[in-house]
Amino acid sequence: MKQLPSDGRPTTGGVLSASKLFAISDLHVGYSENRAVVEGLRPESDDDWLIVAGDVGAVFDDVRWALTLLSRRFSKVVWTPGNHELWTLPADPVQLRGEQRYRGLVEMCRELRVLTPEDDYAVWEGCGGPVTIAPLFVLYDYSFRVAGTSKQESLQRAFDVGVVCADEKSLFPDPYPSREAWCWARVELSEKRLAACDPDLGTVLVNHFPLVRERTAILRHPEFAQWCGTERTADWHIRFRAAVVVFGHLHIPGTTWNHGVRFEEVSLGYPRSWGPRTACRRVLQPVFADPDPAR
Repeated sequence: MKQLPSDGRPTTGGVLSASKLFAISDLHVGYSENRAVVEGLRPESDDDWLIVAGDVGAVFDDVRWALTLLSRRFSKVVWTPGNHELWTLPADPVQLRGEQRYRGLVEMCRELRVLTPEDDYAVWEGCGGPVTIAPLFVLYDYSFRVAGTSKQESLQRAFDVGVVCADEKSLFPDPYPSREAWCWARVELSEKRLAACDPDLGTVLVNHFPLVRERTAILRHPEFAQWCGTERTADWHIRFRAAVVVFGHLHIPGTTWNHGVRFEEVSLGYPRSWGPRTACRRVLQPVFADPDPAR
C-alpha cells in the first residue's frame, strides 16, 4: 500500500507512475459531506494534474480552503469559475462584486500557483497529450431559452413555475450592465486567446457552463437551461480543435459526443444528488484513458 506524506501525494518508491489528467467540478464545499469528499481526493502519482471546472464554493474562504488543499496534492491545478464563486452573499466577509470578485479569485489562485483563465494556457504532456489546456470563463446570456420567446418571457415562465437560478439575486455583473453583457465580453476575449493557440496542438476546453445547448436537453426542468450557457460557443469544439470538452454546472455527470468530440460533465454536485451514484462513477474523472502499459 502506498504511503502518503504530509501533503497528501502518493509516494512510489522513487518510480513515478504514468501521469494523468483528472477533472472535477461543482465541489460545493459549503456542505460538510462534500468537504469530506474533497479532503479525501488524492492523485495517483506525483505528476498528476487536476482540472477544477467551477463551483468550488459560494464563500471566498471556502474556495481558498479547497484550492489550497488540492494545489498541495496535485502537481498542477487548473481552475475556472462557476456561478457560485461569483456570488456575493450577505454572510461572506469578502463583499467584492462582479468583475472585482472574479479578479480577487484570480489573485488568490495565483498565490496558490493555480492556473486560471487569465494565465498562459498550459500544455499537458502526459497521457493523451500533448494538448493545450484552455480554462475558459464564459458565462450565459439567456440564449438557451425556448425558441421564439424573449428573455423577459423566458424569465417570467421560470418564475411562474418556480425554477429560478439564485444568480438572479446573488451574481452581480458590475461594472457590466447585465450578466449577458459580461458573457459577451468574455466570449470575445476567449475567442481571441483560443485563436492564438498553437495550431498543431489539440485542446482541452474547460468551462463551467456547457459550450453546446444539446446537453441541457436532459434537464429535469428545461426552464433552467437559460442559465446554462450561450449559443455563441456552439462551434468552439470544432473551431478550436478540441480533443475533449470539460464542464460542470448541470450536476448530471456523464460522457456525450458532438461532431466526434467527447464532452465530459464532471460535477460532484450536492450531497442529495451524488450519493446514489458514487458506486458507478469515479469522483475524479480521468480526462484521457489510462495509457497502454504495453507501450
